[in-house]
Amino acid sequence: MAIAAAGCYFSSLSSAVACRCSLPGLGRLATPQPRDSPFPLTLKSEHKRAPKKDSSSSLSSSAKSRGDKGKPISQKKYPGRSKDERPYPFVDGDRNRGNAGRSEPTGFGSSGLQRKEKRGFDFTEQQSQTKPGNFQDAAFLNAVVKVYCTHTEPDYSLPWQKQRQYTSTGSAFMIGDGKLLTNAHCVDHYTQVKVKRRGDDTKYVAKVLAKGIDCDIALLSVESEGFWKGAEPLQLGRLPHLQDAVTVVGYPLGGDTISVTKGVVSRIEVTSYAHGSSDLLGIQIDAAINPGNSGGPAFNDQGECIGVAFQVYRSEEAENIGYVIPTTVVSHFLNDYERNGKYTGFPCLGVLLQKLENPALRECLKVQSNEGVLVRRVEPTSDANNVLKEGDVITSFDDVHVGCEGTVPFRSSERIAFRYLISQKFAGDVVQLGIIRRGEFMKVPVILNPRVHLVPYHIEGGQPSYLITAGLVFTPLSEPLIDEECEDSIGLKLLVKARYSLARFKGEQIVILSQVLANEVNIGYEDMSNQQVLKFNGTRIKNIHHLAHLIDSCKDKYLVFEFEDNYLAVLEREAAMAASSCILKDYGIPAKRSSDLLEPYVDSPTDNEKVEHDFCDSPVSSLEIGNDGILWA
Repeated sequence: MAIAAAGCYFSSLSSAVACRCSLPGLGRLATPQPRDSPFPLTLKSEHKRAPKKDSSSSLSSSAKSRGDKGKPISQKKYPGRSKDERPYPFVDGDRNRGNAGRSEPTGFGSSGLQRKEKRGFDFTEQQSQTKPGNFQDAAFLNAVVKVYCTHTEPDYSLPWQKQRQYTSTGSAFMIGDGKLLTNAHCVDHYTQVKVKRRGDDTKYVAKVLAKGIDCDIALLSVESEGFWKGAEPLQLGRLPHLQDAVTVVGYPLGGDTISVTKGVVSRIEVTSYAHGSSDLLGIQIDAAINPGNSGGPAFNDQGECIGVAFQVYRSEEAENIGYVIPTTVVSHFLNDYERNGKYTGFPCLGVLLQKLENPALRECLKVQSNEGVLVRRVEPTSDANNVLKEGDVITSFDDVHVGCEGTVPFRSSERIAFRYLISQKFAGDVVQLGIIRRGEFMKVPVILNPRVHLVPYHIEGGQPSYLITAGLVFTPLSEPLIDEECEDSIGLKLLVKARYSLARFKGEQIVILSQVLANEVNIGYEDMSNQQVLKFNGTRIKNIHHLAHLIDSCKDKYLVFEFEDNYLAVLEREAAMAASSCILKDYGIPAKRSSDLLEPYVDSPTDNEKVEHDFCDSPVSSLEIGNDGILWA
């Protein structure tokens, strides 16, 4: 599994080893290491599953996993506990939908304790920290700082409150102009961020200027002049080549001082980003990347920063596979922020593509040459929906020819996934697509924009929306809610919609009845939970803001909620409104709706389109596609 890196203690690992070594029959080979040893004995998938905790008190993950992709995890620190009592949640985020035995990418980043499975974290002597002579006193090492973050995640099951806070550590580095770069998962759901320079004992408060969830990059600033005294920012270098030497610097577990590990560039290709569930260019290296390295720079032999360490791949069948965010992605993030004053995200073409390797298939589509990819489906919310049609064959992207395997030329003698060209653009850019439609070649313009997700991977603003009416708690379906509630309690129908449905218009949501707060007014509905509400008084619901508007403007005697399978929940309107305040008081809930639902509802003209969902026959994320012949662009 891949994993995204934030700081952690090794003491709990040591105690786990000590317990294992106390078993009879192990003799001298089982001698436990000292408590203060920086590298505990190797543990491989030996952690037991954590029991499911109640959602009101558990520290559930904020890092969103999609499909078979694992979750970012990190070590948390809790006040009032000794080191030995602090949990060390190494987690397997695999949802195991027909992919048993497959190893999946996972990031070690910011997340909580509640998890379905746990796997051990491998440490070997080959991964020990090294300090090459030419890096020992290098000035640019002083630009690498340690990040201390306090996180407070939302409680998606009880959306009016937050979970217990926890802390984690990571790495960051100076880039000039009073700014630092780190990973987004290092400051996910932050309430306080502090940084400390090498050789200094003072921690300075940092401000988060921007977070790129999809590219797992965050931009920080420190206002204190003392922090920047004598600082030399790092210079971003070029994209490396295969077998180029690479050195990863950061503050991983095993100690408090800076750590340096060395390796080579193993591969450069479009990579799955665990935290953002996106596909962007990534550099694979064999240098050790451990929890706490996240956000730290990777250098070439000239001392130039070639990227940001952010995740590793953990599997029983593979070793020493780490990933670095290349400077091309970093530069895109920074340019986006400079252009717009905020981060807007990487754009998407919004089409499902199929490779055209089969000659008979190309002949049937009247494609004369060995090139092009077939458009199988177009997202309704993308601009391509106004231009492309199912059955079109895309042969070029801004005059760059697309191969029949969905690849394009990359550097001198390499090829890379077609998605790479899209990721080089910005939101709002117009591209020229060369297509073949019914045997005729033509060029069409398409505007690129960030993708619209029916079930979001991350919640904008951090806190989920909710609406409480007579004890019925409504909230939009999201991947964090699915993670927190567990797939079994969500139900197969909702999971199918989350995985295979596409948004029909911008702003569309799947609104569910999360739970019912028992009261006399809702007798008979207490056992309802995690069911999608389709209609209110005969009107199909577009999103939770629309539902709140319908309830507020209702003058009928009854409030009629229609759910899946024609299940009805009917409440007498006046009685429901009268009971709402008492229910809120009994359950200690501060407000009957989230603050975003207090704004007036504006019905967009595009919202009036057909909202019935026809399921796509492929998952909405390319990360979940097992067939190599299809991919989302």
